[in-house]
Order: sequence, then C-alpha cells, then structure tokens
Amino acid sequence: MNNQLIKQIIKLIRPYQYIKNSFVLLGVMFSKQWDKQTLLSAALAFLAFCAIASSVYVFNDIMDIEADRQHPTKKNRPLASGAISVQVAWSISGGLALLALLLAAIVGLWMVLFIVLYAVLNVGYSLRWKHIAVLDVFIISAGFMLRILAGTMGLEIAPSSWLLLCGLMLTLFLGFAKRRAELIVIENGGGSDRALTRKVLSDYSPVIIEQFMSISAACTILSYSLYTVSPETVARHGTQDLIYTVPFVVYGIFRYVFLLHQRGRGNDTARDLYSDPHLLLTVLAWGIVTLVVLS
Repeated sequence: MNNQLIKQIIKLIRPYQYIKNSFVLLGVMFSKQWDKQTLLSAALAFLAFCAIASSVYVFNDIMDIEADRQHPTKKNRPLASGAISVQVAWSISGGLALLALLLAAIVGLWMVLFIVLYAVLNVGYSLRWKHIAVLDVFIISAGFMLRILAGTMGLEIAPSSWLLLCGLMLTLFLGFAKRRAELIVIENGGGSDRALTRKVLSDYSPVIIEQFMSISAACTILSYSLYTVSPETVARHGTQDLIYTVPFVVYGIFRYVFLLHQRGRGNDTARDLYSDPHLLLTVLAWGIVTLVVLS
C-alpha cells in the first residue's frame, strides 16, 4: 500500500471529525464519575463511535458519489475523484463497522444497541431522510443524542434531561448553520443547481434557515443558562459557579455565526473549530472552567 493511497484512505474516513464524538464524554464529565473503570469504558465508547462514524462517512460517500462530482468542493473527495474505488470503500466501511461493534461489546449491550441505532439512523438518512427538509437536520441531531445517551446510559450513568435538551438545541443550530453554509457556497459558485449538489437544498431558503438558526441558537443559550442556575444542578454539584461558563457558550455561538457570514465557514464544524483560534480557545476555556467548577 503506497503512501498516496494511505493518505486518500485517511481523507476518506475523516479522522478530524472525531472531535464530534466528544459528546460521548459529556455524561462522564457532568456526572463526576471519574473512576478508572468508567473512564476506560468512556474511552472505548469514544473509539467505537469514531469507528462507526468513519464507516458511515464512507457509506455516505458511496451513496453520494454522483452528487459529489457535481459539487464545487466535494468533487475532490477520494471516491468522487476516483482516487479510491467503490469496492475498496465498501470493504473499509464494513471493516470499521465490525470494529465499532467489537469495541462496543466490550463496554456492554447498551453500547452495542446505541452503535447499531446510530448506524441504522445514518443508513436511513443516506437513503431517504436527507432529502426531507427539516427532518434531515433533526436526524443529524439525533445522532448526537445517541452519543450523549451512549455516554450516560451506556456507561450506567443516569442521563440528565438538561444535558439532552442543551445537546439537542446546540446540534440543531449547527445542523441548520451547515445548510446555510451550503447555500452560500452554491450561491458564490455561480448559482449551480441546488438539487445536483444536495436535493434538500431546493426546499430551503436563506430566510427560513436564518430563522431556524436564530430559534435554535436562542434555545441553546437559554437552556444552558437555566441549567447552570437550576436548583437541581446546584444541589447535584454543590456549587452555583457553573453560571460563569455561560459567557463561553454565548461567545462561541456568536463567533460561529460571524464565521458563517463573514468568513465563509460553517460547512464543516470540525474544520471550523480547528482553524479558528477564537473558537478553539473558547471551547477549551469552557471545558477547563467547567472541570474546575465541578471538581
């Protein structure tokens, strides 16, 4: 296997996207169950979701190969460009799915269930649901909800309703921001046919998506803020200081909207996080302050 092929395989499975699987770790973080066994199980759960996510990315690229060839940037992906054959891609996707199930089985049956549900959800998304406006973004959000549940129920940690609510609102915001970014790319690319790049974009308009983004962003800030001052939260963690993490959440959302409209970002959340120092430092600062407050 030559170096060029290895680079294309790495590009195909998108390891830079694994940061999204950190949602699996939120349950452990806020539950303060930081014993060795729980942390080990959480690490295995994280790796299992990395494997199944990469499997899904490859599967999606196989399904979208013709549409990607019409897209101004996705045409350079390994499958769309012909750098990797469809047959090899199927083998990679299947192998990663098997690895995910093996890692999940080490953790427990609940984790296996969440991995299977994630795979089924994404297969349905690729084959049908991604073409249905609004539902497409809710399916993406559901994938993150499964990560949160895997990091709670899958590790025998009671899931917090606040954690689920905040996660839902945030991932809806990011999902609609992605759709807005895709429209901007197409508009700036000379008005290409939306249906050729992503069929569902024909059912969206900038005005509609901006409203969806505004609602979900406001709900994210409001729900997280209420969580930090909730009597239940104060009693569980024995502190009122979580409210000091709210400014990081507000700034992060505002920064993301700024990047979307002024820097042409939003099409790839993971890349946006890595490439923007403001956003990266905000997330890191939020994590550090939260851990300090909870410890």
